[in-house]
Amino acid sequence: MIWKRAVTLQALNAMGEGNMVGLLDIQFTRIGDSELEATMPVDSRTHQPFGLLHGGASVVLAETLGSVAGYLCTEGEQKVVGVEVNANHLRAVRSGRVRGVCRALHTGSRHQVWQIDIFDEQERLCCSSRLTTAVV
Repeated sequence: MIWKRAVTLQALNAMGEGNMVGLLDIQFTRIGDSELEATMPVDSRTHQPFGLLHGGASVVLAETLGSVAGYLCTEGEQKVVGVEVNANHLRAVRSGRVRGVCRALHTGSRHQVWQIDIFDEQERLCCSSRLTTAVV
């Protein structure tokens, strides 16, 4: 297990109250030994003007997963901040919920790199994102 902090799904979901995570209804659904998963609706909150999942909403899901995973890999008063995020949007999604799966590529003492893949309800890859965080 890569996590240094003990946490529950209930506690992770409570962190989203009153901020963008809650506004977009991002829900953490699984804490694995080395993976973190969350879902997000594809609806009027996350659509772009043409009725498709907004690329920026996908990036919000990716950065949420990577930042929380990064925090779970720290100790004490340490926190993480995003320093770079990119996303390749591979498939359009019109409705339902998407699922993000976050895995560590590097968890160093100063920087972390996270791979976040986002899938539609048919388990098709829709977005592949990478987040680099700094440990502060």
